[in-house]
Amino acid sequence: MLGMRGLPSAEPQGLPPEVVALIAQLRQQVQEQTQQLAQRDQALAERDAQLQRKDREIALREAKIEKINFELARLKRWTYGSKSEAMNADQRRLFEETLAEDEAALQAQLERLRREAEAAAAAAGTKPKAAPRKPRRNALPEHLRRVEHRHEPDSTDCQEPGCGRAMKRIGEDVTERLDIVPAEFFVHRHIYGKWACRHCQVLKQAPSVPEIVEGGIAASGFLAHTAISRFVDHLPYYRQESINARSRVHTPRSTLAAGAGQVGAALEPLYELHKHFVLDCPVLHADETSVALLDPGAGKTRKAYMWAYARSWHDAMPGVVYEFCRGRGAQYPVAFLGGDDRLGLRRWTGTLLTDRYGAYDTVVDPQRYPGRISAACAAHARRNFEELTKVGTSPVGLDALRRFARIYEVEGELKGLDDEQRRAQRQRLAKPLWEELHHWLSLERRLVADGGATAKAIDYTLGHWVALTRHLEDGAVAIDNNHLERQIKPWAMGRKAWQFVGSELAGQRAAIIMSLVQSARLNGHDPWAYLRDVLERLPTLPNTRLEELLPHRWQAQRATLNTTS
Repeated sequence: MLGMRGLPSAEPQGLPPEVVALIAQLRQQVQEQTQQLAQRDQALAERDAQLQRKDREIALREAKIEKINFELARLKRWTYGSKSEAMNADQRRLFEETLAEDEAALQAQLERLRREAEAAAAAAGTKPKAAPRKPRRNALPEHLRRVEHRHEPDSTDCQEPGCGRAMKRIGEDVTERLDIVPAEFFVHRHIYGKWACRHCQVLKQAPSVPEIVEGGIAASGFLAHTAISRFVDHLPYYRQESINARSRVHTPRSTLAAGAGQVGAALEPLYELHKHFVLDCPVLHADETSVALLDPGAGKTRKAYMWAYARSWHDAMPGVVYEFCRGRGAQYPVAFLGGDDRLGLRRWTGTLLTDRYGAYDTVVDPQRYPGRISAACAAHARRNFEELTKVGTSPVGLDALRRFARIYEVEGELKGLDDEQRRAQRQRLAKPLWEELHHWLSLERRLVADGGATAKAIDYTLGHWVALTRHLEDGAVAIDNNHLERQIKPWAMGRKAWQFVGSELAGQRAAIIMSLVQSARLNGHDPWAYLRDVLERLPTLPNTRLEELLPHRWQAQRATLNTTS
């Protein structure tokens, strides 16, 4: 296209009028085209700048998504990783709430970034990346009350042009969200009518409803809530006092503590019956854990112990019982399992599954107690080799863990069998693996020096071989003591919350309440529902029917009441 310079100079005087008009028209066209080119160049420059900005935004968004995915992967590794990479138990308890909060926050950020990316892709006319499929969520429990909210369109007439006919409902989509109403305090108002005979001057009135705390303000439900908050949720009384105050209910900690004391005293006869039930099992788990006991005279705390005994992991009716003791000596389990001739309680006999703490050697001494047999925990033997793998200085540890893994794999397949079937399958499947482990450990022991960690791990396993393989001869004996260790964990959690036990009576009271509540949980009961019902019925239930309130019988009793009502 010619520019202005390419046109011949033309003067109006020397050219015809038609030529002059044509020249002016060409000049106008050239100017317009020049302006259009300038505008197009400016638009292209703006578009290039916009594309560069979009590219930077996309790169930044992808970097954020990559960072969030990395953080999520690290959280999952901390939470679900193998034991060598995951946090230890104390760290997990300390950070599990924070990990859950962090994961939820990262997921929310990731979802927001994905929505932004989809919107940007839609605006640009490109197809967005498919979002990863969400994990399937477990259905909310069926027993929860449902509040329905109906949502329908404002108009159910067809909105298509030229139609307007009424539409037909063909189905519905249902979504469920979990909600909660905070704990509600309410008052039981008992009104006792007075009836008088004016002729005989006689007054008649219904007897008062008996309560655990006579003359107090606490009903059975409130007492159960206080005890569960203290011994299951590990909330000290001063924290319960502040929590209750949020509902404008003044419950001094002294009142809460007094109520819990009366609950413990009322439950003591039921605890004794429950203890007899647990000790009636021919296979027992036993373990102990330390608790701090306040010593007011010395102005500090001293170490005391909570001993625990549970019916076999394979027993159809589970139960656990605790005893608070000032020490860790053998005299405490000896006395607990020794029976009482005055009460007609026989000495316990059977198989006792424990770790290898020396006090239990006295308890199962065949010279003093010929009816008792010792069984050892395979998990303790395995942990010694696990420690070797963490240090990484011995190849024996990893090989031993593989062998134990095969043994536990067989044991996991026998859960649904009865005791005799389990014993037969252990003899057929597990016994060869144990024999192979024994032969291999004996050979390895010759190759390692005395005094090392590897030698110690091997000596522990070989030294307790008979007790470790006791379960091969008796199908009712569990392979390890993990069942009872899980029942001791609440005490470890409680130590962090309430720090110490105020007195021996407080320790005994905690053992009483925890024995019944923890056994109720083992039997599938809600702790509060169980304890509330027990406290409500105890004042009127005769001693001859006290066994109906034992945790392993309570569900059957409730079912009977429901069918007869």
